[in-house]
Amino acid sequence: MKLSLRDSVIFNIGAVIGSGIFIAPKGVLYYSGSIGLSLIVWTLSGLISALGSICYTELGTMIPKSGGDYAYISEAFGPLPAFLYLWVALFILVPTGNAITAITFAQYILQPLWPTCQPPYEAVRLLAAATTCILTVINCYNVKWVTRVQDVFTATKIFALCIIVIAGIYYLCIGHVEHFADPFAETNTKPGFIAIAFYSGLFSYSGWNYLNYVTEELKDPYQNLPRAICISLPIVTITYVVTNIAYFVVLSREEILASNAVAVTFGDKMLGGFSFLMPVFVACSTFGSLNGAIFASSRLFFVGARQGHLPRAIALINVKRLTPIPSLIFMCLITLFLTIIEDVYVLINYVSFVESLFIMISVTGLIWMRYKRPEMARPIRVPMVLPVLFFIICAFLVTFPCYVTPVEVGVGLAFILCGIPVYYATIAWTNKPAWMVKSYDNFTNACAKLFVCVPEQAHTS
Repeated sequence: MKLSLRDSVIFNIGAVIGSGIFIAPKGVLYYSGSIGLSLIVWTLSGLISALGSICYTELGTMIPKSGGDYAYISEAFGPLPAFLYLWVALFILVPTGNAITAITFAQYILQPLWPTCQPPYEAVRLLAAATTCILTVINCYNVKWVTRVQDVFTATKIFALCIIVIAGIYYLCIGHVEHFADPFAETNTKPGFIAIAFYSGLFSYSGWNYLNYVTEELKDPYQNLPRAICISLPIVTITYVVTNIAYFVVLSREEILASNAVAVTFGDKMLGGFSFLMPVFVACSTFGSLNGAIFASSRLFFVGARQGHLPRAIALINVKRLTPIPSLIFMCLITLFLTIIEDVYVLINYVSFVESLFIMISVTGLIWMRYKRPEMARPIRVPMVLPVLFFIICAFLVTFPCYVTPVEVGVGLAFILCGIPVYYATIAWTNKPAWMVKSYDNFTNACAKLFVCVPEQAHTS
């Protein structure tokens, strides 16, 4: 079944709105310094995401292959940069996003039990780990269960946002404007801190390029892809900005910065005896988001495995359940490791830096192929000024945080560079020793026997 324009808009809105709006407001405010600049960051983050989406419409219709950035980078720059994208997606981008969502779920579900202080670190991490394992088991066992879980919890995030917005409008209408008396007080003007504020904002817009992954499933994609983007992202941006205004109307700058669960603090102040509803709805929202992320991420790496850029075991599926059990378990283990990190905003900075770097590489490929391969068919051709402007923005987001969070940036770069020897040792090296080839085969066969799996290619054929 092909996705209509309406389906595409709903898909994009659902992909973007997740846990970020319930956790990122604190990070944006902390690094921007003021309410006024924070709202500007939220607005510009939406515009940047829309600009990136428009640039990706040309990439998606020019290179109509599965895999998104992996396919674009591979087409423009060859197998090594494409492998490095898969490398960081496998170990940083996907599991880090899942870990952040799991921690957010645990933070919100436990906050009412510790109303006067923050929930213990151990309790939050244990619940986040247990939730990740439970959802992994569900994804391993039955795809229908996954879709049922998703159907139940998808609407709760919209409902939670509606409660926040309506309560904020009411509070504003009865005359509470004191927090906007000097909205730009304590503004941080250092470029590095502003860039990191954008990291938290853009993290909430993650998923703006997901529609490119299903280009082949759209009705009339050359028209509906840009239309869906131009409709969905302004809706998300308005929703996010209005939600943040509601936060700032009700909560002071100090209250937001002191809270690890902003929506819970908001509910405690505004909902009275019904304040328990807010953590429940937010927890349901993040639970559904984590379920969807686990479902999607486990299938993200099939393309790389088919190309020989990932171990064949990742492309195995269970013959009875038709689920990619080895991939799911592998992603679960990495996610569990990342939940140990205490500061969730460090995780956001890790994933945002690496993601910004590879998005910049993708848009660089668009600019490069305009000159290197002008003969390629481009059903959608965006004005050259747009990818150039988007490249400049990405370069700003990649460069300036180096001065503020050198450790996170250094770790991210070091991990990317570690992928180079892995590539040459496991992929580019064609004359591998027999013992190495046998080890790979034994590992794949062991996974196949343990999880009753067959290669995904064999199943689909």
